[in-house]
Amino acid sequence: MGTGLGHFIPLVAYLGFWVMCVVSLTGRPIYGLYYILPFLPYRTMRDHFDAYPLSSNTVTILLICILIGAMIKGKRPPASRLYLTWVLFAVYLYFSLWIGTALGHAPPPIWTGDANFTAWKDYMMLPLLVLAGGMVVQERKQVRTVIAIVAISLALVDRSALLESLTHSWAVFDESKRTSGPLEYGPNQLAAFLAQFGMFFWGCAVVLKRYKVKIAFYVLTALTMVTTLYAFSRAAYIAVLVAVAVLALVKDRKLIVVLVLFLFTWQAFVPAAVTERMSMTRDESGQLDQSAQERIDLWAQSKDLFLSSPIVGQGFATFQYGEHAANLKDTHNYFVKVLVETGIVGGIFFLVLLIQMLALCWRVFRKTRHPDSDPLYHALGLGALLMTVSCIVANLFGDRWTYIEINGLLWVLMAVVLRVDALVEATPIDQGERNFDLLTSSSAGKRLVNV
Repeated sequence: MGTGLGHFIPLVAYLGFWVMCVVSLTGRPIYGLYYILPFLPYRTMRDHFDAYPLSSNTVTILLICILIGAMIKGKRPPASRLYLTWVLFAVYLYFSLWIGTALGHAPPPIWTGDANFTAWKDYMMLPLLVLAGGMVVQERKQVRTVIAIVAISLALVDRSALLESLTHSWAVFDESKRTSGPLEYGPNQLAAFLAQFGMFFWGCAVVLKRYKVKIAFYVLTALTMVTTLYAFSRAAYIAVLVAVAVLALVKDRKLIVVLVLFLFTWQAFVPAAVTERMSMTRDESGQLDQSAQERIDLWAQSKDLFLSSPIVGQGFATFQYGEHAANLKDTHNYFVKVLVETGIVGGIFFLVLLIQMLALCWRVFRKTRHPDSDPLYHALGLGALLMTVSCIVANLFGDRWTYIEINGLLWVLMAVVLRVDALVEATPIDQGERNFDLLTSSSAGKRLVNV
């Protein structure tokens, strides 16, 4: 805008964290959660805090204040086995750090300067987010507000990434022109984020009844899909297609026809650079390109590592210390990484966690299909289901799981789904049927039903 005030935005945002710490500790932790949401994916903004004290810990400190404030207010998370799974998994992962030390793969996980301990500490932010969200989100209005803030956060990421992508000429594909957007970690990580939350709002838009919100979410979905297209991530494209197939199966069968037609005609609609990117898996002689071949070699190496310690693995966060094909420090498949680092035991924990997530989303979606149910809750269940499916598919191509920038908002939304599951359980459909006429007779009730 040319006012020169943009220079002060990081300072104001940084100070806002400390104000929200006080607000959270003095009785309004929900506002702390609202404030933290847009900053979870926006790593580039948080990097501007580096000039200020405790800059790298602002999210952690505010999250702890939210939890303490919630406990002071006597708030409790909804009952769920998901929390128990996270607790047991977290303890096992820390034990796994010491397995890596005992096997000589990593230093003792004691100090924050140790990369393995830092990886565990950063990963543990995700269960803390789902715990904090479950404690402070208590009612429908707060559910709606969280979804609205996530929508704004996604729109900001879309704007930043798309504007940067469109500054380049895309007559042909050029790896050097790909953008990481505000997430900072890489274009594939950005694309995974976009695929997850684009599908979340697509699912919400399909179900919601309120016309203005429905259109707004479809516009946001379209913007996110375009941004995903220009992220040039083959994994994200596959994640979107699989999630759309799930949407077609569980909600809108007409999409099956659209999906099949698209798979046969997509080259006529997408930019030439995208077509070029998709054809890069093999060269003209039919051989795998360098990137694909490196992954095959890496997975073969990972298989040998897994077989050398199949039960407990090599130790959590130890893969980064080893020498691997093409000097890569990641398995480029998170499921493979889990098995290599934490063995069959860690793989079981991870699988149980994914099953619980899918079951939770499906349960809320199914419970709220009745015409008398709240369409907001129905939309949340479907959107979260598609988001989780996209997340699972994206992690077949790399670690898109342990980053708070990619999955922080996912776990807050999962906490909201947990709360909605409890709210729906407390108000069964038969009671809703008895009260439906009374509900729709009031102006407030009509607004509720039309959301």
